[in-house]
Amino acid sequence: MFTGIIEAIGSVARLQQLGSDWRLTIDSGKLDLSDVVLGDSIAVNGCCLTVVELRENYFGADVSNESMRCTALGEFKDGTPVNLEKAMLASGRLGGHIVSGHVDGVGSLIESSSDGASVRLVYEAPKEIAKYIAGKGSICIDGTSLTVNEVSGQKFTVNVIPHTQTETIIGDYKVGQSVNLEVDLIARYLERLLQGTDSNEEGLNKEFLVKHGFG
Repeated sequence: MFTGIIEAIGSVARLQQLGSDWRLTIDSGKLDLSDVVLGDSIAVNGCCLTVVELRENYFGADVSNESMRCTALGEFKDGTPVNLEKAMLASGRLGGHIVSGHVDGVGSLIESSSDGASVRLVYEAPKEIAKYIAGKGSICIDGTSLTVNEVSGQKFTVNVIPHTQTETIIGDYKVGQSVNLEVDLIARYLERLLQGTDSNEEGLNKEFLVKHGFG
């Protein structure tokens, strides 16, 4: 699990295809790898990857075809800057929100404008995940935990303060750029709970709550 608070900006050293899968090598930049061991998880632009190769300032991770299909990792080129976060410790602060590192879809930046010292960004999310995005709720964009200002259909806006602009790659985003999106975990689980597991089982609704003494 992660928090969506970016620890360092790294860069893509190499993305190569190995047989039917991919190997991504990351220059870790200022990210401290001294406590990282093989098998640990590091989020790269919000995508949870397992460290399978480790050097002083680099780490390598295998990327499946499924991850390439569901994320924007396939757009990486040598030198592409990336957001990095090591998996959270149970003893640490949850500074952002609970992030799984499992990307739900790829969105696109469609508008950028100044808003005082902040930058106001408008994104368009895929239709299948837009329903999970709520005003004043949390959204993870390329691994960065942000608060949603407003939602209109598939579009949503966020404000990015100067600190976040300098400590993540978001300050260099251009209109049209693809980003990894992860919605709030609670929204996904709540939908599943409301559905039930099959046609013969009641979902969680007002009638269910009344029936079981909560009305």
